[in-house]
Amino acid sequence: MSEVLQLFLLALLGSIVALLGGVVFLYDRKLSSTLERHSIPFAAGVLVTVALLALIPEAFELIGESALVIVLFSFFGAYLLEHFLVSIHHHERHHHHGRVQESSVALVVMGDTIHNFIDGIAIAVSFFVNPGLGLATAFSTFLHEVPHEIGDFGILLSAGWKRRKILLINVISASFTIVGAFLTFFVAESNSFVGGMMAVSAGIFLYLGTIDFLPRISHGYTSRVKSLFPLVLGVAIMIAVLMLVPHAK
Repeated sequence: MSEVLQLFLLALLGSIVALLGGVVFLYDRKLSSTLERHSIPFAAGVLVTVALLALIPEAFELIGESALVIVLFSFFGAYLLEHFLVSIHHHERHHHHGRVQESSVALVVMGDTIHNFIDGIAIAVSFFVNPGLGLATAFSTFLHEVPHEIGDFGILLSAGWKRRKILLINVISASFTIVGAFLTFFVAESNSFVGGMMAVSAGIFLYLGTIDFLPRISHGYTSRVKSLFPLVLGVAIMIAVLMLVPHAK
């Protein structure tokens, strides 16, 4: 299998396939509620593990201590982007006469598209280092996109959008993961670029896992202890995957 096809399939996993979560929301609210509840703690474990044990060490090996500076700025950059420009994951529902305002919907779509593009870059630069690491990154992207897409579909439904329009807009937005992946694939040549983008991805993954997901892992559970099981499972699975993935391409 060619590298181009492998990267395409990984980007597809991290983008279009994640839309299945949204489709579930459209047609089975009970099932989507269960999926979203368990996906949040599981994805938190995956994201933090991939960032700390895979992306940061690989970036450090490629560009040295500057990788840590990039991680730091990317972490707080994600915060600023979410809270002052667009909403990456926490889409506040500003209601007007019982519906979400169109201005809020525009921010949702804009934020999703930017975030999907960054996901594509993360998958591609990980793939450059090792195809197995690219798979781990695509899998982690898939896991955090599933609850994300479910929430987006709910917001667009609340805004009065038709199901067909919701699917079309989200497919277009998700396709930017593929655009980001292939733009990086054909442009990136140097270790400094790959290492820098891996550090950026690590900072964003850390932000999503620790700030977006961890504070919400107990939502929907009768006890906090129960919410720890999918969290620990996410960490354990990714540690196992990374142990099985060689760190040299």
